[in-house]
Amino acid sequence: MSAEKLEVTAKKLGYEAKFETQGAKTENVLTAKEINSADAIILAVDKDIDTSRFAGKKVKRVSTSRAIKEPEEVIEEALNNVGTIEFSADKGNDSKERQGGIYNHFMNGVNYMLPFVIAGGIIIALSFAFGITASDPESADYNVLAGALSTIGGGTAFAMMVPALGAGIASSIAGKAGFAPGIVAGLLAANGGSGFLGGMIGGLLAGYATDLLANKINVKKQLAAIYQLIVVPLVSILVIGLAMVFLIDKPIAWVLEALTSWLNGLGNTSGLMFGLLIGIMMAADMGGPINKSISTFSIGLMSAGVNAPIAACMAAGMTPPLGLALATILFKNKFTKEERTSGQSCWILGASYITEGAIPFAVSDPIRVIPSLMLGSATAAGISMAAGVTSMAPHGGIWVMLIPNVMNNLPMYVLAIVAGTIVTALAVGVLKKTVTVEIKKESSEKIINEVEV
Repeated sequence: MSAEKLEVTAKKLGYEAKFETQGAKTENVLTAKEINSADAIILAVDKDIDTSRFAGKKVKRVSTSRAIKEPEEVIEEALNNVGTIEFSADKGNDSKERQGGIYNHFMNGVNYMLPFVIAGGIIIALSFAFGITASDPESADYNVLAGALSTIGGGTAFAMMVPALGAGIASSIAGKAGFAPGIVAGLLAANGGSGFLGGMIGGLLAGYATDLLANKINVKKQLAAIYQLIVVPLVSILVIGLAMVFLIDKPIAWVLEALTSWLNGLGNTSGLMFGLLIGIMMAADMGGPINKSISTFSIGLMSAGVNAPIAACMAAGMTPPLGLALATILFKNKFTKEERTSGQSCWILGASYITEGAIPFAVSDPIRVIPSLMLGSATAAGISMAAGVTSMAPHGGIWVMLIPNVMNNLPMYVLAIVAGTIVTALAVGVLKKTVTVEIKKESSEKIINEVEV
């Protein structure tokens, strides 16, 4: 969304601009020539990225939220060198270039974690197609393939969720040196019962402790190699390990257990309220910081056996694109020809749980579209939570619904998605203004001449 907003604003201001996006994959990659010839470089990011290619250039670094809210100011500040920084060629030796905000470190951890979560969760869901207990060797309906899928998805890929989270957070803070202590902190959290909360705290502790050892303490040049190779990992892993075992694991495990019990005990009314909150957060920025916060929280709860919030997240994430796709059909006069064409692709994007499909519509008319999306997503998530729907898969949209035993209350889940889609479409239809078609002067003159003839 920030890239869309900056690009649209830059064009309005008369500037030639190109924006590289680094989401699920990197698109529109900037070339070395484009970077060197640029008058201004803007990094609108909420995670740690490689900045070595911007060495020697002055860069304006802002959060994605500020790029969305104040794109014109950000562009002008970058052009006038207001608040810019200059990156060195060796990012690893310059800790000042890494973002110091805790949220940025968390987001880096989430990016490390998501591939394991998505792939592992869907593979686990595939194992349930053979039966809920088909992966258990002691079960009468044991199936070898189901057992293999469970081992790959749950025993291995999904089990790496918390270690990857810890490693990503620590690496964001301390660079490469933070990877080993971060992954150890995550493993201890996963095995000790503190789960994703412990992994987050352990990752932060590992990152800051390792950053102190690796980047803040100066040693003689003759000892630098052996210090970085042996002393830093040994001391950091030992310190973090002892802290996790004796200080962090038990209290965090108790908090997580209490939270799990509360969520499992939610009644229909409480579930509805929690679902409404999930829906609002999921649609607030469509894949941005708020969306990632609630979806990461819900994914973490899956490891504790709480599977209702992730089902609500998925429903709430599907309805924005689906609702807009429906709106472009029901209210054609509210959309341009280009938007109606984009609406066709939103059917597939929404069905696949790719909320970002709604971003172009939100960017063009945020005041009317975003509240509509939040209303529809809140409806879908509220119904899902109130009905007690659970999902054994963290991603996949409607496609995982085709796998037997993945959703526990499929009819109500379908109802939730349909209701959210309809509410979104109707809200967009009511709030958006009718598109006015501007007739060019030469076209109007031609029409007049034809009438006169």
